[in-house]
Amino acid sequence: MRPHAMGAEVVQFTTSPDKATEARRLGADDVVFSQDEQRMATQTGRFDLILDTVGAPHALEPYLSALAIDGTLCLVGIPEQELRLSALSLIVGAKNLAGAGSGGTGETQEMLDFCGEHGITAETEIVPAHDVNTSLDRLARNDVRYRFVLDLA
Repeated sequence: MRPHAMGAEVVQFTTSPDKATEARRLGADDVVFSQDEQRMATQTGRFDLILDTVGAPHALEPYLSALAIDGTLCLVGIPEQELRLSALSLIVGAKNLAGAGSGGTGETQEMLDFCGEHGITAETEIVPAHDVNTSLDRLARNDVRYRFVLDLA
């Protein structure tokens, strides 16, 4: 399956149980509803790496708890508010908190080549340039499924 191209087990955390079917269609092995405290408790120590793509404010501790010893929570989403967390959530289990941005042209090309070799594509919605304001309104309402691509042609 596409997300397994590097040998990883893929699990999606979501606040919306309605996304489970879609996540599995896209290749997730498991889906965890993060608002379910009992299910989250069963994730303790399960992951070596969690890639956090959320751009909205959210608690990091539940995800840090889901990390194995020396695991890493890597943030790529940019919440509007400052991050707050207990130092103990990092210290217990020697957890790591990291961030990642763009890797530059060379690493981007390497990633695109890897995706091409493994048939990995993106789910996008192409938007004509004249609809940019409508698209921004939809983005503000969280009415975007995956990514917009603005067609400037």
